[in-house]
Amino acid sequence: MAMSLNPKITDWQGRVVWLVGASTGIGRATAELLHAKGAKVIVSARSADALAEFCAAHSGSEALALDSTDQKALRDATKKIVRRHGRIDLVAYCAGTYSAMRATAFDLEVALRHQQVNYVGALYLLDAVLPQLLKQAAAGQGGHLSLMASVAGYRGLPQSLAYGPTKAALINLAETLFLDLSPQGLGVSLVNPGFVRTPLTEQNDFHMPALISAEQAAREVVSGWESGLFEIHFPKRFTFWMKALRAMNDSLYFMLVRRGTVT
Repeated sequence: MAMSLNPKITDWQGRVVWLVGASTGIGRATAELLHAKGAKVIVSARSADALAEFCAAHSGSEALALDSTDQKALRDATKKIVRRHGRIDLVAYCAGTYSAMRATAFDLEVALRHQQVNYVGALYLLDAVLPQLLKQAAAGQGGHLSLMASVAGYRGLPQSLAYGPTKAALINLAETLFLDLSPQGLGVSLVNPGFVRTPLTEQNDFHMPALISAEQAAREVVSGWESGLFEIHFPKRFTFWMKALRAMNDSLYFMLVRRGTVT
């Protein structure tokens, strides 16, 4: 059983939660679940229309449309939230992009776009929120920071030349943040989903083992936050095998992955 490494969140009522990348997929489903649990949900994404539709369906929620690759926009949004609510109890970076890519069809522009959205955007969010979270920690109020990576970041995978390295970077980033921020009283968590049915995965032309819905994924994410977990990975019937592959020596790993994936 996974060990609780963060302060457990036992009650969401009135908690100020900001989800960046919440117009579709896991981010949106998580926002819906937290709203149902009584949290004060703030959703951000590029699509103002999608955010407005969310807020219309979830009374009391708030929308801050922005591009996660815009450093100033994230700083301004953070200031706006703090002015309005005085604190941020949990902030999650859920923004992401995915396009299948192999080295035989390398596209630099696409690879750099993955880096900007999946990783640099997370750095911009840290730049915006860390001063506020540390201020809260010093005042004994706490706070929680969560990054959504992927099991694709565990080791190299076919068709993941653009996507996988950015998720590996997020995994390392979250681990380092935990070491630095946990002693300050702040929670840090890492979300590593397997295959989840979202607009991003709809483009895949291969079988996705243990595929789950965004709603199922959201339940896993929120349960992990409530349990104080550092790494929240799911579905276990798939991530167990991904973790086993992670521990293998290189020759065995490459042989098994080549046998088990589309060439």
